[in-house]
Amino acid sequence: MDEVHEKMKNFLINSDSSGIELGEFLTKRFPTSAATYLALLPPGSAHCIRQRLTNPWKMVPTVVLLVLALLLLGGRRWPLQLATLFANEDCILTMPAQLQKAFRPPESCDFCRAVRGTVPRLSNVSPAEFARDYAYRGGPVIVTDATVNWTAVESFDFWFFKRVYETHGSGPRAERCQFFPYQTGFRDIREAFSLPESRVRYDPGTVPWYFGWSNCDPAIVNVLRKHYQRPYFLPADSENSAIDWVFMGGPGLGAHMHVDNVRLPSWQSQLKGAKEWILAPPPECLYQCDFLSVVVQTGETIVLDTNKWYHKTNVLPGPISITVGAEYD
Repeated sequence: MDEVHEKMKNFLINSDSSGIELGEFLTKRFPTSAATYLALLPPGSAHCIRQRLTNPWKMVPTVVLLVLALLLLGGRRWPLQLATLFANEDCILTMPAQLQKAFRPPESCDFCRAVRGTVPRLSNVSPAEFARDYAYRGGPVIVTDATVNWTAVESFDFWFFKRVYETHGSGPRAERCQFFPYQTGFRDIREAFSLPESRVRYDPGTVPWYFGWSNCDPAIVNVLRKHYQRPYFLPADSENSAIDWVFMGGPGLGAHMHVDNVRLPSWQSQLKGAKEWILAPPPECLYQCDFLSVVVQTGETIVLDTNKWYHKTNVLPGPISITVGAEYD
């Protein structure tokens, strides 16, 4: 039992539990506004309010709630954070990251209860078999042969992406795609692709880097997808998301412990380098499910529901890590 308590403590520290605590505070102190916000969310989503309101005055309690949350979390930066709420072209309001955690509905632990210590590794698996045994159970699972015929494994590197974005991403569309600077301090993807050659090469004394972005620009999608295809093992009747994700960076860095706010499971292929995934069940499942650690090697594809599993990644020593992935239904 002491081991479980220690895991819980470390998990909450590493994943930042302030969002959960904030949710409890807001729902106790402002139950009407909290309920109003939840009622406005699209089914299965917890990250934005979409443009489906007939009476704009219904927004008032929600805006008051969000401003209060920003005051509590943002300190002097709350005006800037409030402005960013309106930056998403698909949403009226984008939910701050801390509130996404606060309003995350509790999970049934069935998705992780049966996963004990090891992650299955598959090859030559048919779409029917994958659909029956793995696709929608929450994962995780690794498919070792999904990238065999992809030219992306040889073609993709920092300089390839830089050329693509300089040639095809001249409009504002590419800049509006979601960008994750992690701990680099980059403001956007253009700044990330302005790194000097010495830093790209990880020359001694240079600062490490790691960042990720969504590929929502159709022109760039067409270029990149010439080098990789829809993974062969996905169920025959499933559809791949129109937006792909790319993550790239060097050893010692990676994504912090977090949980995504998506409705679908996802796949992520390791095109170069190797990356360790540390997986943790949500807090309500800590006593029923295991923590997991798995290394995804070059050419392998990890599949899991990142909306259920908290996850953290570490790029391992060796080449610059490049991964590409997407959601599937």
